[in-house]
Amino acid sequence: MERLAASVAAHGMTVFARIDHEAGAAEAGMSLRPTEVLIFGNPKGGTPLMQAAQTMGIDLPLKALVYQDEAGKTWIAYNDPRWLAARHGAARGHEKLLEVLTNALETVVKDAAA
Repeated sequence: MERLAASVAAHGMTVFARIDHEAGAAEAGMSLRPTEVLIFGNPKGGTPLMQAAQTMGIDLPLKALVYQDEAGKTWIAYNDPRWLAARHGAARGHEKLLEVLTNALETVVKDAAA
């Protein structure tokens, strides 16, 4: 997660929040393998999509889940921005922006995983 947050910042995006599900589970007296969500983005990328469909605000800023599986391997999961835009009917006319967002997200994740 530290590498992902650093990669997000290095690529000019803002980290808005970090949610530690493992810590939340511990507070409830339960156990959970390391599981965190990073919420991040750039208003220049997200705002045009929300202007097209304000419901995009439920899925923006972008989010990535970093978790550890049963074998101790760490994974990063995220939703494809093109899928999110299609879900809200905001894809049409924003193909170039969605390509840029998708490429940026893939780059951030690849850099963090390297």
